[in-house]
Order: sequence, then C-alpha cells, then structure tokens
Amino acid sequence: MSQIPMDEAAEAGTVGDEGIWEIAPDLAYKRLAMVNVVFYGPPHAGDRGWVLIDAGLPGTAGIIAKAAAGRFGADARPAAIVMTHGHFDHAGALKELADRWDAPVHAHPLELPFLNGGQSYPPPDPKAGGGVMSVLSPLYPRGPIDVSDHLRPLPDDGSVPGMQGWHWIHTPGHAPGHVSLWREADRAMIVGDAFITTRQESAYAVAVQKPEMHGPPRYYTPDWTSAAASVRRLEALRPELVITGHGRAMQGEAMREALGELARDFERIAVPGHLRG
Repeated sequence: MSQIPMDEAAEAGTVGDEGIWEIAPDLAYKRLAMVNVVFYGPPHAGDRGWVLIDAGLPGTAGIIAKAAAGRFGADARPAAIVMTHGHFDHAGALKELADRWDAPVHAHPLELPFLNGGQSYPPPDPKAGGGVMSVLSPLYPRGPIDVSDHLRPLPDDGSVPGMQGWHWIHTPGHAPGHVSLWREADRAMIVGDAFITTRQESAYAVAVQKPEMHGPPRYYTPDWTSAAASVRRLEALRPELVITGHGRAMQGEAMREALGELARDFERIAVPGHLRG
C-alpha cells in the first residue's frame, strides 16, 4: 500500500481569480503545474504586507507575480519569501522574484548551502515509486542556486518573518533543512513536501489531483528515517488544515485520519520497497 485515499469532502478552500485557492482570510495557494506556492496575508495587504511561501518552478516568476499583484495590489512586494526547502520545483523562480521585489529569503540554516551557490542536492532515485515522474527525475535540476544577496536564516526562536502567530518546525528527511509552518490559533499547517496529498511519482495522478495522503516525493527523499519522524511530529499536532507542496489543501477529521494512518505505518506506506529492511 502506498496511498491513503481521502474523501473529496475533505478538500479545503474555494478557487477564485488567477486560479488562487482561498483557504482562510489570510491564507491562499496557487497550483503551478506540479507544485503549489502559498500566499500569506489578507487581500489588498499592500506593499510588504504579505509573504510568499516557496517560489515554484523555473519560468513561473511572471505567473506568481501576476497572482500576487491581483491579490495584494499592483505594486505590492512581499515582506519576505519563506522557503520550506530549495528543490528546483520550490525554488525555480526564487532568484528572479527576490531580485524583482528586493525581498529577503528565509530558510533553515541546513538549507542555506543549496541556496547560496555552495552545494547541489544528491542525485534522485529513479527506482523509487514507479511512474514517469520518477523515471524522469535524473533530468531535474539539482542546483545549487545562488540568492546570497537576499538569503537569511530563519530566526532561532522559531518565529516566521512577516507571519505573526506562525512558527517554523524543522521537518527533515525530504531535504536536510526542510521546514513546515504551524499556526496554533487555527491549527493551520503549511508542510511543503514533508507529506503530500497526491502521488507525485505519477504524471497522471499529478494531473488529476485525486486527494490521497502520501509521504514525501519518493524520488527526491534521501533520508527516510528522518522523514518518518517528521511526519509523526506533524501528525501529533492534530492539524485542522494542511497545505502541501503537491496536491490539494485538505482539512478536517478525514484528513487527520489519513495523516494518522500514514504516521502509524509510514515505513510500509511511504518508503520505497527496494529500501525497506
């Protein structure tokens, strides 16, 4: 078993202008082909009144900027860009956007080498999980990219710049410095690729977006022991709403039940068969 189906009733949000899914009054996301970017801040927040979480695929800077302008204002720049991690599908437009907006980029200290030009990610595992996305994974860019002029470590106290009431949680496994974001007030969670709600290894599943609970994308996850611990740490918080890096935002008890099953049986459900002990 590698998937946990979820009822579509657990899907969160409504879609509006520019294909932006409104999840909460100050929380929205936009799907860019195979990955999501998240917008934090109320509509019409204005210049420096909002935050972008992750920066999409290469070539999507214009799409992200247009969506942000429509939501926050024509000349509205973000207070910060916060990175869950630096894989190519989350950081593809990062340099262009950071330069365009003159915005600080915040990431976990362990992720900084992949964002300051110092280090490339390890090669992917094309045997992990089957599906064309896995087969093609050796062709995906591994970096590094260099946004040194804008790059800052996330604060040691766990706060998130520009996002009052949110805290970052170190959730390694998929990447050494992977983080998730948590707001206790409404139990909202932005998890990047710590876990996802589509089978990312399959191009068909990515296109259809049938809601399923999965571990992190298999072809790009080098540390499965840490990945399991990260999922269990997040599940223990009992979130009400989750926005993942891939797949649809989900909410409520059906989501929590699926996440609980993933946490309890992570090694069987998420870890590729050829890597299981």
